Amino acid sequence: MSDKEDLARATGTKQIDRLDFRIGAFGAAVPLVFFVIWAISTSVLQMSSEIGLVMGAIIGLALGLFFCKSKWEDYAQGLFDGLAQPVGVIAMVAWFFAGMFASVLQVGGLVEGLVWIGSVTGLEGGLFVALTFLLASTFSTAVGTGYGTTVAFCTLMYPAGIAVGAEPVMLFAAILAGAVFGDNLAPVSDTTIVSATTQDADVPGVVRSRVKYSIVAAVPAVILFAIFGGGGTTQAGQEAMMENTSPTGLIMLVPFAIVLILALSGHHLLTSLTWGILSAIPLIVFLGLADFNEIITFNPDSDAIVEGALIDGVAGYMNMAILILLIVAGAHIMRLGGTMDAITKGLVKWIKNSIRRAELAIWSIVALLNSAITINTAAEIAAAPFVKELGEKYKIHRYRRANMLDAVTSALGYIFPWGAPVLLGWSTIKMMKDKQYDWLPIVDPTDVFPFVFQGWFLVIVMLIAALTSWGLRYEGKNGEELKEPPKE
Repeated sequence: MSDKEDLARATGTKQIDRLDFRIGAFGAAVPLVFFVIWAISTSVLQMSSEIGLVMGAIIGLALGLFFCKSKWEDYAQGLFDGLAQPVGVIAMVAWFFAGMFASVLQVGGLVEGLVWIGSVTGLEGGLFVALTFLLASTFSTAVGTGYGTTVAFCTLMYPAGIAVGAEPVMLFAAILAGAVFGDNLAPVSDTTIVSATTQDADVPGVVRSRVKYSIVAAVPAVILFAIFGGGGTTQAGQEAMMENTSPTGLIMLVPFAIVLILALSGHHLLTSLTWGILSAIPLIVFLGLADFNEIITFNPDSDAIVEGALIDGVAGYMNMAILILLIVAGAHIMRLGGTMDAITKGLVKWIKNSIRRAELAIWSIVALLNSAITINTAAEIAAAPFVKELGEKYKIHRYRRANMLDAVTSALGYIFPWGAPVLLGWSTIKMMKDKQYDWLPIVDPTDVFPFVFQGWFLVIVMLIAALTSWGLRYEGKNGEELKEPPKE
């Protein structure tokens, strides 16, 4: 008897492998479709809130019950199986550690130090936005988490950029665009690893083969951010911040560099961020940048009891952590209901024997799943079997398959207004406004999505690659790359 069967017998539960729904397999998509409509509607009406989005996801999952023809207890068990998927837990932990790291650097005065650099060097407006994109790209490539990059840079670079005249929408877009770059290219990124392993490819080979696509998208992106990133307004709060800026906070670049070096040396994200936090705290205390109580303290008169930067770095993302678990559960319900299989069968009929149609089908299915699931790694896992089956059928090389899968996933995950990374950044900015910078402008998710240039360009580049066969390589008998289809 397997371990899963033993566990099921011990706990009185069973693993659910399939669910039947009214209106066919597409009934399984009702929970996520409802959530997307809810998220768009509340955002357009400017009524978005984190707990409101959580409620939308809960209502969507509850609606799924009424479309399910299987036993409701099986639906409930499938839901709990989805909640236990590792992809959601991994994202949550990454947010918490990145949030603590960014909060500690903020207490140390890094934001004020960055503003000081902008004021004395003239690196303001559009140039600051372009620099933010480049730094976010570097950081996300090193640490391998676009979500963590979004948290850290919305905490540190967003208020600094607003203070030196950056256009808010473009600045937020540059942060998301930098997260796209690293999520797609980083060897330690979860999307990179998933795209490679699901296509039976080696990670180094996959990364080398996709550099050209990333760079082609990044060059026009950085130019556009530099051109259109200026024009931000100056407010009284910003002027006060400029008057109180000091270069002393720049010492916080040391722990920032430690995280980059450790990550680039192959250390795990959590290891790198932990050492970044541990190196930052002594610098803050011994150099008198802030009191230790601002990092962590016990306050019996407070409802929270424990307060400080470390607590803020975790507490600020509790609602988002719940939301990602619910979305992953909704994606799991969709898989159990056979939605993916139904879509795959329809596309195979359309493809016939055309390699171009095969690649367009791969591009389309990955884009479709990302528009619905919104958690890029979860969407990638859902699309991977289809990409592999279709790619192997038409002898498309495993590197090419992995690149098609990852590029579109990494891009669209940071574009859609209802996507988890966009909502995460929006949530972080709101938290910054509530806790420290009351003058900070909040950018609605519906405003930013057209300007995530790296994401849009990467999607377009891969679409052009599918249409023109640019970069297409076929797979030989021993896995070698071939420019022409192998002879049978």
